[in-house]
Amino acid sequence: MSETASPAVPAAGTSQPQGTDGALPHKQIMLVIYGLMLGMLLAALDMTIMGTATKTIADQLHGQTIQAWVTTAYLITSTIATPLYGKLSDIYGRKPMYMTAIGLFLVGSVASGFAQSMYELAAFRAVQGLGAGGLMSLALAIIADIVSPRERGRYMGYFMAVWGTSSVIGPVVGGFFAGVESFAGIAGWRWVFLVNIPVGIVGLIVVFRYLNVPHRKVDHRIDYWGAATLTAGLVPLLIVAEQGREWGWGSAASVTMYVIGLVGLAAFVFVENRMGDEALIPLRLFRYSVFSMSNAINFILGVGMFGMMMSLPLYLQIVKGASPTESGLLTLPMTAGILIAAMTSGRAIAKTGRYKVFPVIGLGVVAVSMFLFGQIGTDTPMLWTMTIMLAAGAGLGLCMQTLVLSVQNIVPPKDMGVATSSATFFRSIGGTVGTAVFLSVLFSVVLDRLSGLAGGRGGGNIDINDTSFLARMTPEQKRPILDAFSHGIDVVFTVGGIVILVAFALIWFLKEVPLSMKSGIERRADEESAAEEPAVVVG
Repeated sequence: MSETASPAVPAAGTSQPQGTDGALPHKQIMLVIYGLMLGMLLAALDMTIMGTATKTIADQLHGQTIQAWVTTAYLITSTIATPLYGKLSDIYGRKPMYMTAIGLFLVGSVASGFAQSMYELAAFRAVQGLGAGGLMSLALAIIADIVSPRERGRYMGYFMAVWGTSSVIGPVVGGFFAGVESFAGIAGWRWVFLVNIPVGIVGLIVVFRYLNVPHRKVDHRIDYWGAATLTAGLVPLLIVAEQGREWGWGSAASVTMYVIGLVGLAAFVFVENRMGDEALIPLRLFRYSVFSMSNAINFILGVGMFGMMMSLPLYLQIVKGASPTESGLLTLPMTAGILIAAMTSGRAIAKTGRYKVFPVIGLGVVAVSMFLFGQIGTDTPMLWTMTIMLAAGAGLGLCMQTLVLSVQNIVPPKDMGVATSSATFFRSIGGTVGTAVFLSVLFSVVLDRLSGLAGGRGGGNIDINDTSFLARMTPEQKRPILDAFSHGIDVVFTVGGIVILVAFALIWFLKEVPLSMKSGIERRADEESAAEEPAVVVG
């Protein structure tokens, strides 16, 4: 790997005021942040809109039991693309790769808007995922480039505002489109994806104009074999997680998937070792204990977090009978918890320089919240459920940015892109596993419960691919079905609580390294100045 020692060149028609130490002035930082906010708004809106519209879409495409594929396909591609964006942005710069991410996301959105089946939708969501993998990880890497770890919390409030706005607007927009038969001559639910187009176009324009940060090219080989072997390892394991309840967990098909997946992961480790610094995830980074421990916790947190976020809308819409819009609005306490906790902890970190205490408290709160969710039932008052959501959100808010911050703080500036993308990567893998496994567990438990029902629509006559039939049943008829779903969701939350407890145990072993007061650009400038100083000859 070699580094081009040419100065960073701003885009044509733009200026890049920059201090001699490489620091950007506040005005320039804010212009960069505005560009990042548009890209993050695109991803955040999509996530919140989909959260409320997934059930309606699954009913329309007759695929309730395979809805995990829509989310899993998106997560697989975004997960695998994430570390690639880290490498490519080191070579070509953050700006062109961020614009590429937005472009791919828009292509996937258009295609998803015209899907004719759940499997088609899953394929097009996979294209969206290729873009989403860069929207989040590159935004975090760019912030690490221009803002010191100690001061980063002060700027994270802007991103929290994006998520907060999306959490309010998304459920309303998603619920509106999911609830109308057609809009402008197109089926309402299809606008859940098509609405991304104007947002994305504005985002591309703003990013092109304002996202201008100094870039110093680092020559890398692209680890395509690493990406291929990682795909070969993850996809079979996720397929068996989705299909295992139908195939049988010990069936020949399942065992075949286990073997292919494990061989793929073993090949991935072998390839990464051979690639050295050019690897998708350089194995030398795991020599940093903070890097290894933070990413292990990131993975486990992703499992529980995504499992919880996918299960709650199903509970609200199926068990509680909420509309998609109502479901989104009812989850606002969780969003509020995330926002308040993240912004408060960010300011505290900037003031004190201490950060470990926040994920310790956060993981403990999330674990307790999961177990409390595991006790909710068909008749549980919504006020109590929303109170648990607030607590769970606060716990997540204390964890999410601090775990990424701990990784960014200890790696050399040259590894900032790949290290940041690795943190996002492990959380995404956890989310992919959590979504596939927990939804598989949920529908397995529900089907087992329903198999014991008799008469009416009971037993094997119930088709939960389309739950709209519940609206045509009397309260007495649908009560056993609602109880079955409620019980299945309780099992998911209880298992999720146990998973989070593992992360809570590990966080105590995370070493707290004092936060740097310099941004990635400043640290790189210091390293280059030190390298250019002539050796002093004594005697």
